[in-house]
Amino acid sequence: CVNWTIFLYLVERRWYEQWKEYVETGDQNSSSFPGQIDNTELFEELDSYHLKERLVENEDFVLIPAEAWHKLLAWYGMVEVQPALERKVVDLPSLVKVEVYPVEIFLCLHSNMENVVTAQFSHTIQKVMMKQFDVVEGAETRLWMKSSDTSCERLRNVHVRVLDSCLSSGMTVIMEMRNADGTWPSSRPQIMNSVEEQDSYRGQPGVCGLTNLGNTCFMNSALQCLSNTPPLTEYFLRNAYLEELNFTNPLGMKGEIAEAYADVIKQMWSGRHYSVVPRIFKTKVGHFASQFLGYQQHDSQELLSFLLDGLHEDLNRVKNKEYIELRDAAGRPDQEVAEEAWRNHRRRNDSVIVDTFHGLFKSTLVCPECRKVSVTFDPFCYLSVPLPVSKDRVMEVFFVSLDPVAKPVQMVVADVFNHRFYKLYHADESLSCILDRDDIFVYELNRGSVEEEGDEVVLALYLRERSHYRDYGSGSSSYGTSLFGHPLLMTVPRGQCSRDALYHLFLQRLAATGPTDSQQGAGHQQQQQPCEEEEERGECPPCLPQANERQAKRKGCEARRRKLLFSIQAVNSNGTTERGMGEDGSAFSFSSQPYVAMDWDPDMKKKYYNENEAEKYVKHQSMEVPHQQTTVQLQECIELFTTVETLEEENPWYCPMCKKHQLATKKLDLWSLPEVLIIHLKRFSYTKYSREKLDIIVDFPLRLVTSCLKTGTNGEPPSRYDLIAVSNHYGGLRDGHYTSYARNKDNGQWYYFDDSKVTYAREEQIVTNAAYLLFYHRQDKIRQPTLPAPLDSSSPTQPANDVTSPKHDGMEGATPCVNMETD
Repeated sequence: CVNWTIFLYLVERRWYEQWKEYVETGDQNSSSFPGQIDNTELFEELDSYHLKERLVENEDFVLIPAEAWHKLLAWYGMVEVQPALERKVVDLPSLVKVEVYPVEIFLCLHSNMENVVTAQFSHTIQKVMMKQFDVVEGAETRLWMKSSDTSCERLRNVHVRVLDSCLSSGMTVIMEMRNADGTWPSSRPQIMNSVEEQDSYRGQPGVCGLTNLGNTCFMNSALQCLSNTPPLTEYFLRNAYLEELNFTNPLGMKGEIAEAYADVIKQMWSGRHYSVVPRIFKTKVGHFASQFLGYQQHDSQELLSFLLDGLHEDLNRVKNKEYIELRDAAGRPDQEVAEEAWRNHRRRNDSVIVDTFHGLFKSTLVCPECRKVSVTFDPFCYLSVPLPVSKDRVMEVFFVSLDPVAKPVQMVVADVFNHRFYKLYHADESLSCILDRDDIFVYELNRGSVEEEGDEVVLALYLRERSHYRDYGSGSSSYGTSLFGHPLLMTVPRGQCSRDALYHLFLQRLAATGPTDSQQGAGHQQQQQPCEEEEERGECPPCLPQANERQAKRKGCEARRRKLLFSIQAVNSNGTTERGMGEDGSAFSFSSQPYVAMDWDPDMKKKYYNENEAEKYVKHQSMEVPHQQTTVQLQECIELFTTVETLEEENPWYCPMCKKHQLATKKLDLWSLPEVLIIHLKRFSYTKYSREKLDIIVDFPLRLVTSCLKTGTNGEPPSRYDLIAVSNHYGGLRDGHYTSYARNKDNGQWYYFDDSKVTYAREEQIVTNAAYLLFYHRQDKIRQPTLPAPLDSSSPTQPANDVTSPKHDGMEGATPCVNMETD
């Protein structure tokens, strides 16, 4: 085991040998008396005292321990002016060696790169440079290594030794100091202000927007909530993180996430920016968490979870995590087991994140067979609580009726997507198979037109538009087609499956499928009838019978060359048209064809197909009934979270008494709560068959007393918390927008953050059905505001007449002070 403080000293070999001879003779009057320590022969020149190159140990010099050196120095002294040749023992990947030749590097400041200083040392660089260039103590600096090819690389660990940092002689180390606005001189300022505004703007620190880089509102919302969490922000603002960056943690990110987060916080709290562009932070997040790569919408809670875990590992004070064997409670008092669990947790996890956000769960498992009780205490960083909701489900469907007056006899339920049938549901399938995002159509079928079973065919009817040009590139010289409109389901007698018969049946179906007052749902195509002049010109397509007197004209028109509205094609399973089927007037065979296509000529479609009418529908009266907005209390969510539940079959518990896996009952209690309590309201419900967002209002208090929350009993008095931030989500599952409310730690004022836009907010605006993440700060840890609250109610970062306080539909008032303490 190498002691990293070991130093050895170089002594010129000839002097050392003479000293040995003098000591061995024991004659103090001997001519071998060595005199003062003299290392002249080791130096290239006496002006700079540079060592000669290629000196060899035990030939040119010897190495002696520090204690022996100090004895020799005290007994014999040293030739005046010569420096002591102290050398450090360093550990390299494959061996331990003495650094005889210190690295010679060049030092300069980023602000004055012409002033270069040469230095030789093996110790850390930062303190030497700060002293060399008179940098004010406490100033935040960072170092860059520049090699001969002009490329620069960050020296992230400023406390590392020269050899460990891979610095070699001839390299240049550049030091830069953080600007007053939180940016670095070497980086392009990631801000929204112009250059002139950077120098002139002075605003409230922390009241700063974050630019949306493209669907990054989820990240901005989480960052604003964390930015307004006082203990974490003050930790970064006073540079405490610099001494705790962990560059060796295999679970961490080499300190890069902590540094990127620090840069954002420094800029937001400099008070010199309207808005900051967190591009570098976003890039770092995507680099270490591939799920956040690109610019898709994500979940603010997932980003928050990753960020808290990443900051913890980057700032973990524990450099070597020891293995800890967990013990069973074995009937010991809960207090004793909980204290042991917390000590074990802190032995491996010790950071500002643990200090601020971690608490303890009490988990109780009971075996259903032997009644064995297992009690464990587990740390948590935030609470994800379910929302109590009704099991009733409201679904919206489109009903396509044959006869709006008559009662439907037979219906088919289908999922329609992209103008085609995505799925046809069987009668015995569960509603859970249908997702909220699905477009569900219910089709009425005309059963009973024939007497014998099997004499009817159910046809899926698709509408396609042909292109103007043939597709010779495919090798078939056929026309390309594209689907449009809503598909139809029809029952057709087998005897009427010829091309002409199907044409008239389809035409009748299209003309009869318009919306009526008694229908809820998909209105279909209304057919325009051609005029008599068109019939006379021979342009009349076959149409529905209008009156007996027009039959003769119609037959005459049909006798001439007809231009059809559409052609009928039987399409096979791979989407290509089957030729020769029904073309000679014979019936189509539908043994393998999944659907029939109505191929419209583009000119005929434009002339006779009314797209506006086709898309119309009539709302059923049930659609007019407004959905009642449900309100639940936060306490109900906590109680549901701590309710006894039975483990799922996929996740059984191994009972040590029964020696087998059991579906035990499990109960979670809150044993100890952190300084900052984060509550995640689980609005997004994901199951095997359904996905939905719950928009119910959770009435959460602005002043929280935890006696109703803590069902574990650790003997502590109830804690009191103040709400300090809320992350909001507006919209549904596939789209939406994140914003946040937050209370500034310096002036106590609430603000509404909507990406780069910041406005003042009032307490009564905060409780809405959009609340997603709640941040509570324990009252005994809250520092009183040092600045008075602003009097102006306009936007804090914009002119007063441009922006007003935020407003949202359906917003409920919140009681300024709610005591949740119950009997």
